[in-house]
Amino acid sequence: MPWSTNYFRNNLSHLLFLIFIKLINSGITRISIKTDKMKNSILIITAFLLSAFSMNAQKKAEDVLKKLDSKAEAYGTIAQNIWDLAEMGYQEEKSAALLQQTLSDAGFTIEKGVAGIPTAFIAEYGSGKPVIAIMGEYDALPGLSQEAVAEKKSAGKAAGHACGHHLFGTASTAAAIATKDWMVANKTKGTIRFYGTPAEEGGSGKVYMVREGLFNDVDVALHWHPSSQNAASAGAALANKSAKFRFYGVSSHAAAAPQMGRSALDGVEAMNAMVNMMREHVIQEARIHYVITDGGKAPNVVPNYAEVYYYARHNTRDVVIDIFDRIVKAAEGAALGTGTTMDFEMIGGTHELLPNLTLQKVMHDNLSKVGGIEYSAEEKVFADKIAVSLGQKEADLATAKNVQPYKTEARAFGSTDVGDVSFAVPTVGMGAATWVPGTPAHSWQAVAAGGTSIGKKGMMVAAKTLTLTAIDLFKNKDLVTKAKTEFIEKRGSDFKYIPLLGNRGPALDYRN
Repeated sequence: MPWSTNYFRNNLSHLLFLIFIKLINSGITRISIKTDKMKNSILIITAFLLSAFSMNAQKKAEDVLKKLDSKAEAYGTIAQNIWDLAEMGYQEEKSAALLQQTLSDAGFTIEKGVAGIPTAFIAEYGSGKPVIAIMGEYDALPGLSQEAVAEKKSAGKAAGHACGHHLFGTASTAAAIATKDWMVANKTKGTIRFYGTPAEEGGSGKVYMVREGLFNDVDVALHWHPSSQNAASAGAALANKSAKFRFYGVSSHAAAAPQMGRSALDGVEAMNAMVNMMREHVIQEARIHYVITDGGKAPNVVPNYAEVYYYARHNTRDVVIDIFDRIVKAAEGAALGTGTTMDFEMIGGTHELLPNLTLQKVMHDNLSKVGGIEYSAEEKVFADKIAVSLGQKEADLATAKNVQPYKTEARAFGSTDVGDVSFAVPTVGMGAATWVPGTPAHSWQAVAAGGTSIGKKGMMVAAKTLTLTAIDLFKNKDLVTKAKTEFIEKRGSDFKYIPLLGNRGPALDYRN
C-alpha cells in the first residue's frame, strides 16, 4: 500500500466517502446512533467528503488543461512547421513523420504505412478496452499558397493549408498525448489510439483504413475541424463520389488537316455540356462540380488526350451513386459522339456522416467548459483586415470567444471521409474558431489565419475539448455502451459497409 502524502491527498476523501456510503446503505438506524443530531452530523460529513472528492476530480481535469497550456508553444511550432511544408494528399511524408516522432517521444508505439498508404499511420498507448481513437489530418490544398498576412499574397508554393489540417493533426496529437498522461497518472486501463489520416481533401484516406478493418476494435472515434466558430452540435456531411474521366483522340494539324483529327477535348466538352443539362433533372440538394485538368497543349494541335475531374454529392450515398452512374453515361455518350474513347478512374468516395447525439452532448459540454478564444490587440488588427476582405466592417470577436448553442440537427455543405468512420464506429466531432469569424474554408483568408497565433489558439481549444471528452469516455463505461446502442440503432442492424470507391487501391498519385 503506497502510504504517501500524495496517496492520502488524492484518495483519502474518496475512501472515507465510500465508508460512509456503505454505512448509510446498510441502514443508519441499525447503528447505535441515538440522536438526530448525530445522524445529521454523519450526513454533513458525508456531503463534505463527496464535495471534496468532486473538487479533487475537477482539480485533476484542470491539471490536464494546465499541462496542455504549458505545451501550447511547442505544439504551435509543430503546427507551423506543417503549415510551412504544405504537403498535398498522399505526399505528406515530412508532416506525417513529424507527428509520428512527437507521439513516439511521448511513449506511443507507431505503425507506419497502414492500409497501403505510406503517409498513413497508427500511434497507440495502453492495452485493452475501451479503445478510444482520435483522428488527425495533415494534407494541404493545391493552388492556395498564401503568406500569414491580412492581404492576398502568395508564398510561392504549390499548395496551402486552406482547410487548417496542420492544426487538425497537431491538436489531435496533443489530445492523444494529454489523454495518455492522464491515464498514466490515474492508472487507467484501456487504449488511446491516434490515427494519422492523410489525403482527406479528395483522396478519401480514411476510407481505405476503414475498408482495411483498422477501426474494427475501436469503441469511440473523436475528431475535430478548424472553423470560423466554436461549435459541437450534431454534424452532417454529404456523401461523395469523384473520378477523373480521360478521353483519347487522334492528333492532327488543326488547320491543315482537321478532318484527320479526333479531339479528346471535344469529348470532355461534350460530356460537360450533357452533365450541365442533367443538373435540371437531379434532386435539388445534389451538387456536381468539375474542373478540366488537361485540355491539350497548343491550339493548332488537335488534342489526343484530355481529362476532366468530377465530384458528385448528396445527403445520402444512394442518390450519389445514381447521379454518378448518370455522369458515366454522359461520358460514354460524349466519347461515342466525338469519335473518341474514354475511361475513368475512381479517385474518392465517402459516406455521409452518421451523428451520435449521446457523444455529441458530451463534446458540447466539454467545449463549453473550455470556451473560445480572445484576440490580443495585434490579433484584432489582423482580424479586422481579414473581415474587411470578406465584406465585413470589423471582426466578430464575440463569435471567436463564445460557443455556439447546441443543436441536434445540421445541414450538410461539404464532404469528409470521417463519414465512413462514422458508419464503422460511434464518432463525434467539433469545430474550433481557428479562422476569423466569417472566413470560408478553402480560401486565402483561411490559410493566412491558420499561420498566425489566432489559428494556434483555436487549435488548443480543440486539443483541450478532445482530451476532456476522451477522459470522460475512459471514466464512464456506461457512456460508451449508450453511444454504441444509439450507433447500432441509427446505422441499422443489417447494415453492410460497401466503400463508394470500390476495390481500387489508394489513389496515391491523384495530386499529380
